[in-house]
Amino acid sequence: MTVSSVSRALSTSSVATSFAPYVSSFGVSTSRFTKSLLASALTLSLLGAGLSSAYAAQPDAAKLAAGVEQKVLDWRRDFHQHPELSNREFRTSKIIEKHLKSLGLEVQTGIAHTGVVAILKGGKLKGGKPGPLIAIRADMDALPVTEVVDVPFASKATDTYRGQTVGVMHACGHDTHVAMLMGVAENLVKVKDSLAGDVMFIFQPAEEGAPDGEEGGAELMLKQGLFAKRKPDQVFGMHVTSSMPSGMIGVRSGPAMASEDSFTIKVKGRQTHGSRPWNGVDPIVAAAQIITNVQTIVSRQVDITKAPAVVSFGAVNGGIRSNIIPDEVELIGTIRTFDQPMRADIKVRLAEIAELSAKTLGATATTEIHQGYPVVVNNPELVASMRPVLASVVGDKMLIEPGLITGAEDFSFYALESPGMFFFLGVTPKGTDPETAASNHSPAFYVDESALKVGVEAMTKVALTALKAQ
Repeated sequence: MTVSSVSRALSTSSVATSFAPYVSSFGVSTSRFTKSLLASALTLSLLGAGLSSAYAAQPDAAKLAAGVEQKVLDWRRDFHQHPELSNREFRTSKIIEKHLKSLGLEVQTGIAHTGVVAILKGGKLKGGKPGPLIAIRADMDALPVTEVVDVPFASKATDTYRGQTVGVMHACGHDTHVAMLMGVAENLVKVKDSLAGDVMFIFQPAEEGAPDGEEGGAELMLKQGLFAKRKPDQVFGMHVTSSMPSGMIGVRSGPAMASEDSFTIKVKGRQTHGSRPWNGVDPIVAAAQIITNVQTIVSRQVDITKAPAVVSFGAVNGGIRSNIIPDEVELIGTIRTFDQPMRADIKVRLAEIAELSAKTLGATATTEIHQGYPVVVNNPELVASMRPVLASVVGDKMLIEPGLITGAEDFSFYALESPGMFFFLGVTPKGTDPETAASNHSPAFYVDESALKVGVEAMTKVALTALKAQ
């Protein structure tokens, strides 16, 4: 995920009993929203009704998961030992391609640089009509992080990132995502005659963000026609997290993960000697004023009773000597929101505050905002239908409803196209407190591998349920 860690908000919390409060915040009319819900309900009905009795007996997902467990562990360890940065997942994609072809699937490669997509043709609806299509996505890329975890398959890989040689590590667990989806694909191929519909397996590059000057990720896959021939009726994704105990699953209805936008503010002054500041315009002081004033956006200017928001500065760059007031200072930061109108409003306020704060001190400020990922919105109808399925895998006590997560995920682009459900799988081992465990994106991020069997079983059962007779 494109955040230093999965938010520690992953604790149980109450959730709105209706999705309606979110409708206006996403700029959707009530009538359009009602039609959308009806369409979702119709899709769910289609997925479960009117099917041949040949699909009545659902295969045992637990048995299927156990059957591929060792393969999944082997794949995961191999990917972990050989991580690849965004848009550079060449080795990873080759291994995925080989496996999918060995299963007899239709495979497409090279989408969004290194993406791999496969289609599993299942059975048909009663009367011979084609069944629905579901999609399951896993991300493939690693991070510019040097691993410190002491495991036999620890990464020793290095690469060049922004002109520097860096260590490369699967510090966000994408190695587990790929391995689990490869296992799910094998499971579903084994029982394809039990599926009343088709499955699209999406192995996606660059979830962590494409390299500078490149496009990538979910947005590019869609741009290059991922859903052009046939749009899925539902799309599913899963992410491991250290914020929950191993084997626990968390899923939230409605807005679940924040939108992400980054910004750069360039504060221009007039360089002068540090001993004679009156002869110039100090951009450092102006930048400090901007940083202080921007904090009032969330604390004083937006209605946080509607949805939370975060505006953070991550870098302040400027100056080279103690006795030189520089000509320019650069500020870099991030915006996280769960509400589309609030997202737009904060961008406007940020630019205005920067410009006016600098102006009062004789400086100028220009703001450039780089639009990132939208809010991840889980379809309420879909979550409601699949929550019992997940509970049947892990038990009621091990299925939670997380709080809002301020991390961002480009799964959001898929969920804008089709009803989506994105859920979390805990991987912190027994005896370790998830509150203090090394977070996602940490060089010490550790995965309890026993959770992977749970993840394979959960996603296998979700797919079987989506494409089975009732």
